[in-house]
Amino acid sequence: MPQNSASQTGKIARAAGTVSLAVLFSRILGLVREQVFAGLFGAGLAFDAYVVAFRIPNLLRDLFAEGALSSAFVTVFTDYEQRLGQEKTWQLANNVVFCFTLLLSLVVMVGIWFSPDIVGVMAPAFGAVPGKLELTTLMTRIMFPFLILVSLAALAMGVLNTKGKFFVPSVASSFFNLGSVVAGVGLSLAAPRFGVEPIVGMAWGTLVGGSLQLVFQLPLLWRVGFRLRFVLNLWEPGLLRIFRLMLPAVVGLSATQINIFINTFYASSCAQGSVSWLSYAYRLFHLPMGLFGVALMVATLPVVSRHAANHDLAALREALQSSLSLAILVTLPAACGLIFLAQPIIGLIYQHGLFTSMDTQQTAAALALYSLGLVAFAGVKIIVPVYYALDDTRIPVLGSFVAVAANLIIIHLTLATLQHRAIALSTSLSLIVNFFFLAAVLYRKLSGFKVRGLILTFIKVAGASVIMGLAVSWLHPRTIAWLGSSLAGKALGLAGVIGIGIGLYAAMVSQLRIPEFQELVRHVRSKLTR
Repeated sequence: MPQNSASQTGKIARAAGTVSLAVLFSRILGLVREQVFAGLFGAGLAFDAYVVAFRIPNLLRDLFAEGALSSAFVTVFTDYEQRLGQEKTWQLANNVVFCFTLLLSLVVMVGIWFSPDIVGVMAPAFGAVPGKLELTTLMTRIMFPFLILVSLAALAMGVLNTKGKFFVPSVASSFFNLGSVVAGVGLSLAAPRFGVEPIVGMAWGTLVGGSLQLVFQLPLLWRVGFRLRFVLNLWEPGLLRIFRLMLPAVVGLSATQINIFINTFYASSCAQGSVSWLSYAYRLFHLPMGLFGVALMVATLPVVSRHAANHDLAALREALQSSLSLAILVTLPAACGLIFLAQPIIGLIYQHGLFTSMDTQQTAAALALYSLGLVAFAGVKIIVPVYYALDDTRIPVLGSFVAVAANLIIIHLTLATLQHRAIALSTSLSLIVNFFFLAAVLYRKLSGFKVRGLILTFIKVAGASVIMGLAVSWLHPRTIAWLGSSLAGKALGLAGVIGIGIGLYAAMVSQLRIPEFQELVRHVRSKLTR
């Protein structure tokens, strides 16, 4: 393996490992939050309404905070730091904070005013169930200001990532989950005393969690040098460049979010509970996606932005190659694990309180189909920021339209037969289409990268992952028969089987001579021997 490539792999792996550790804690708390929802509200009217209500500001959050704004800001902030020095860089950061606070406040006010119309467009079938549309509208209005809080938190995260600080901003989302659960449950228990539906308390808890996610990052932001000063210059070149990158990127990075809007529209017309089943499944799909896909994106973006600013395409290609190989190594076995163990995982985590065995079956079916697109999701998360580092927003826009078109076609072909499962399947297949489109165009744009190496890595990892999946699916029922079907027996059995599966996968992959895996092993050994 070339020294430069090993250096890129090690650098990205170190940052991604830090992010993954923080995100793991956040995702665990996120699952606890979902367990609270499942136990208190099950899969029906109340949680269907909450999912759609939260999805509206959350969809905008994905576009502004975790999508276009974050990528564009990190690219320009890095360039300013490399060329113009600290004073101009912090001035840009303050200008972005105040400009976007003003812009998003206007968006929130408009969203609150038009909430009934937005809900009516997104989930028109809710109007057929008495009270469902009104409950969804009320919670949408409550949660709309979450968009401002989480967008400011994303800007703080962008600054800290550029400064080489990954752990604190990544773990900040844990405080969102913690705050929303503690405050939400408390308010839900108190809500009936005031004649309010209990689920509305969870909507208020969301705002508490969003505030904590921002506040937790402020001390470290101060330590790296940021000082809040009022700057509002709409014609500042860096701000205009961010808008130039961002406005088309709102579409270019948002294929998944656009598809979520479409999917919610169709899911609301399926059996009651379908929105809930898909939401619970998507939360579990987000666990490996957040651990690996987002972690690799966060770790890769500052690296490729730096190489692009220095016009070092050879180093950029090496960074891209290493990131995609690492994504295959970690997301493909995770996908197989979710597919082969979908039902026991869903049953262990969610099947309590009002969440029934039928809910488990329907959610597990959706999870297995979502998991088919996990590798492509991680790949898109890695490739799209490369385009923005190269100041190219046109191709991601085209890719998003391709993905949306594929999603619509697949849903129309399969919805009548598969119902809510069609939506999970179409989401995965449209992600795969989007990934191949973006990768093919980027190959030409970078004058090639090592596709043959990536294909060989994929084939090797796929073989090991399928063998691992078949092994754990055979082993799990035998383990449960031995340990018993109590909650403790199920938890111990599933944990043991997953541990054996990871060990088996690692043993197989270690024999396949994959350069990035060998570099990861060297990196871990160096850490352990210090």
